[in-house]
Amino acid sequence: MPRKNETMEAETRYARSGNVSIAYQVVGEGPFDVVHVPPFTSHVELVWQVPGVAYFNQHLASFSRLIRFDKRGQGMSDNVSGAATLETRMDDVRAVMDAVGSERAALLGVSEGGPMSVLFAATYPDRVWALVLAGSYARVLWAPDYPSGQREEEYREYLDRVERDWGRPEHGARAAQRLAPSADEEGQRALATLMRQSASPGSAAAYARMNMEIDVRHVLSAIRVPTLVLYRSGDAPSIVGGSRYLAEHIPGARHVELPGFDHAIFAGDPEPPLREIEGFLAEVWEERAWEEDEPERVLATVLFTDIVGSTAKAAELGDARWRELIQAHQGLIRRQLVRFRGTELDTAGDGFFASFDGPARAIRCACAITEGVPGEWRLFAVESAAL
Repeated sequence: MPRKNETMEAETRYARSGNVSIAYQVVGEGPFDVVHVPPFTSHVELVWQVPGVAYFNQHLASFSRLIRFDKRGQGMSDNVSGAATLETRMDDVRAVMDAVGSERAALLGVSEGGPMSVLFAATYPDRVWALVLAGSYARVLWAPDYPSGQREEEYREYLDRVERDWGRPEHGARAAQRLAPSADEEGQRALATLMRQSASPGSAAAYARMNMEIDVRHVLSAIRVPTLVLYRSGDAPSIVGGSRYLAEHIPGARHVELPGFDHAIFAGDPEPPLREIEGFLAEVWEERAWEEDEPERVLATVLFTDIVGSTAKAAELGDARWRELIQAHQGLIRRQLVRFRGTELDTAGDGFFASFDGPARAIRCACAITEGVPGEWRLFAVESAAL
């Protein structure tokens, strides 16, 4: 068990995700890996200057190998234009895990990091052995079947404040007070500094706008790893209701409601959430259920293509010319599958069946195929399903 005045040595390194460098640190030498998926902002080096965060990380590293990273465009990671989608953020997690040699890890998704962790666990069940969602949610905005979400007009008011005030000391102070009301003056001041220096005004505003689109409700039933959902009872209604929704819709999820008003998981009394997280992960690791029962379902996007009117076209061109065109057509599709990281599952005649780990890449691949074939061929369609 670490003491609150201890410090840890942590070296910042970089993983390559596409053409972007993602900053990460690894601390601890425990028997299993835990990937901390950060909330709205993060800075892998400055977090050690926030007493509560440092203590929380030290405890996690006392029983695991703790892997922490900064989202692209934030902290020590490369600056990027705009905000990354959840799919891209998944790629960054995978890149970091590959860089540190982590074949499988438990994901600790905190606040905004929760939805991305959910999506990663559903898409790559072979890379995740446990999931912890702390103070998180399934969707940002209100919907008739998601009453705990924020009303759009209220969220846009928040977005206006971010765009107008981010980076100002008084804005950081108010945000720190809202996230960690139980923290002392030193802790709130350090937290405010961390947030200001984690993201530029443009990056913070871009992520705030992107977060309006977060909605992983359709993914929850596909989760097949042991999951712990915990939050504080006095947190914002969107977090309390969102966490309860997660616990109700993830199969077999363990639901823990803790006392307190702080949203920041490290603030207030950190011992109850730390005990829950450590106990849950130790129990799941001991059982090693994933070694004996591999997941049967993963979340995937499937792409079907077909040449409309192919029978008539083949009769018109003749067998030799038709075979020549089909070979060229298959070559085109296979090149685009490589380009967009699709996996060819089957082909029959003029049709293809392929899978992708995200709908955006499947759609871009379908568009590239359609644009690349001769005008007299018409291709369809893109369908998405959890398999």
